[in-house]
Amino acid sequence: MSATNNRIILKGMTWDHARAVDPLIATSVKFNELHPEVEVVWEKRNLQAFADRPLEDMAEEFDFMIIDHPHAGIASRTGLLLPFNGQGYDDELAIIAKESCGVSHQSYEFEGQQWALAIDTATPISAYRPDLLKEIPEAWSQVEELAASDQVIWPLKPINALMSFYNVLANINEPFGENGIGVNPATGIKTLELMMSVAQYLPEKCFSMDPIDAYEWLATRSDRSYVPYLYGYTNYSREGYRPHLVNVADIPSISNTGPIGSPIGGAGIAISSSTKHKELALEYAYWITSAECQSGIYFQAGGQPGSKAAWIDKECNDACNNFFLDTLKTMEASYLRPRHDGYMEFQDIGGDLIHAYLTKQKNAEETIKAINNEYKRSFK
Repeated sequence: MSATNNRIILKGMTWDHARAVDPLIATSVKFNELHPEVEVVWEKRNLQAFADRPLEDMAEEFDFMIIDHPHAGIASRTGLLLPFNGQGYDDELAIIAKESCGVSHQSYEFEGQQWALAIDTATPISAYRPDLLKEIPEAWSQVEELAASDQVIWPLKPINALMSFYNVLANINEPFGENGIGVNPATGIKTLELMMSVAQYLPEKCFSMDPIDAYEWLATRSDRSYVPYLYGYTNYSREGYRPHLVNVADIPSISNTGPIGSPIGGAGIAISSSTKHKELALEYAYWITSAECQSGIYFQAGGQPGSKAAWIDKECNDACNNFFLDTLKTMEASYLRPRHDGYMEFQDIGGDLIHAYLTKQKNAEETIKAINNEYKRSFK
């Protein structure tokens, strides 16, 4: 966010993983070739520290922020981010919206403004070791059978426990948060019981595990073979990334609905409204979101594109054992979780509540009652 001796430095913040950092560095180098006077510098933090840092702090220090879409409500209220609408790129914005994978682009739109562009997309999918598991579950009953035979791991630290709760609810066609309420109590209890039918067989480590931990387990050990829900990372489906290749599949269906209801995630590039170099920041953001960049340098550097052009690209799929095509149905039928100002506080509390149930600290009835109370409170 500075200029020194006619050299312009744009600063960005992202999370610390090869999927996040490497493509940003690669695109920054290329952008510098196009604009020798400009340097884009990216800082990184571990995933939890990145998620915990307030948007207000980042917007003061950085030109770019890689954000999660539930920040859209906060952005709309505070004006901390530059809206992408009406900045001279409306034609490009329409193209990106049309080419977005699933609801990735839509997830950063709130109250008529686009607060970020989806450079990366992910949603919970299934993962498995192809050398250990030949029949991939398509129904939840098959997941229960695998779990009972000690073949399942499942990342269930609080935030992931909540995302899995959303996943089950949406898969049985009762998405969380519809019509401004949380969840029908009977449906919520049923959902928790379905989760527990698998969770009861899991190693204790699963309850402190995030998706990267689960991937690392599958990729470096051979004592478990399947994960029903975890946010996807193409890195582990690329030859040579880890000792063992991890393949992916659409999520299992609970009530013959197909692979619907996976809560969209991924990351969007946002621009601070206080940047002193708006035009350059916009040019970089739109370029790295373009289909050409996404299916080219962005993916080749280890990124997980938000553009559908990359998801159906043969070369991209060949490079990661059809990661994209094998989970495209799940991606296209993903669920968009709430994003109102106040939701982020609920998400922290809600994750702790679901986690407490799964670790047998609370019963189902009191868990669902607390979830609905906290969700109602989030609108105040």
